[in-house]
Amino acid sequence: MSGSIENPDYAAFLKRIIRAYSKRIADGDIEALADLSGVVAELDHAIAQAVTELRAKYGYSWTDIARPLGITRQAAQQRWGGDT
Repeated sequence: MSGSIENPDYAAFLKRIIRAYSKRIADGDIEALADLSGVVAELDHAIAQAVTELRAKYGYSWTDIARPLGITRQAAQQRWGGDT
């Protein structure tokens, strides 16, 4: 897969941004909690989209999807499988 080598660096960068944002909120910006909650919703959507694409474009099984997440294939299918 192209780009897979830089993905760990990209994920680490994203985690640093999220931690920095939470620290900014913790410095007293209580109103930004809603924005941070929106980030959680966006991440949930992104994970669902990634799972859908991995299955549709590359044929990954539920077992394949579950393994890097440390969950069972049944849990992955229940969370992202819909009616399939």
